[in-house]
Amino acid sequence: MQHLEPLLSAQDLAEFLDVRVATIYAWRYRRQGPPGLRVGKHLRYRRADVDEWIDHRIEDSKRGLNPGSASGVPTNSRRTPSGGRAR
Repeated sequence: MQHLEPLLSAQDLAEFLDVRVATIYAWRYRRQGPPGLRVGKHLRYRRADVDEWIDHRIEDSKRGLNPGSASGVPTNSRRTPSGGRAR
């Protein structure tokens, strides 16, 4: 039988990443954070998923991509308020 690691709560994850719990929920809403799952009414995270998410963010930053962007927009890309590219 496979031994499963304990799941992290949003509070646990916030403490681990040194961010506010509200940031965890905002990332989830914008689909920018690590994948989470619902266990009943509770939000939980697998440590392996969190580690993989961190690794992807590190790789994206090495390639010059905006790690906070789900679409991988280059960090030097600027958009105007209307959504078009800045000149």
